[in-house]
Amino acid sequence: MVPLMYAGKPRTERLKRAEELLSNVGMGHRLRHLPTQLSGGEQQRVAIARALANNPTLILADEPTGNLATDQGSEIMGILQKLNEQGTTIVIVTHDPSISTYGKRLVKLRDGAIVEDQALSAIVKDA
Repeated sequence: MVPLMYAGKPRTERLKRAEELLSNVGMGHRLRHLPTQLSGGEQQRVAIARALANNPTLILADEPTGNLATDQGSEIMGILQKLNEQGTTIVIVTHDPSISTYGKRLVKLRDGAIVEDQALSAIVKDA
């Protein structure tokens, strides 16, 4: 609810939006739990819900699956993929090459310079 508080939204609207967002990321059943009572994957889902509070058109995600088990990472990437399909631009920074399978475009950097920039469909065809 914090981003909505900073946006000046009334408490009732903040609570309703928080419940909606947590339900959208599969966390509606954990609404009254503290962060220490949540797993790493659950905390990551809450972070996604928080990032969506004010309906951004762009999300910058730095290692969104870092420190998560493979199944939890896949769930997080599924959520981000769904958001992208709904029109939100998602930029992901990761060291995990398997994450590129979720994207539409892959930009590789080395020592701060772009060394590769291609559409995912071209990558899939080359594989």
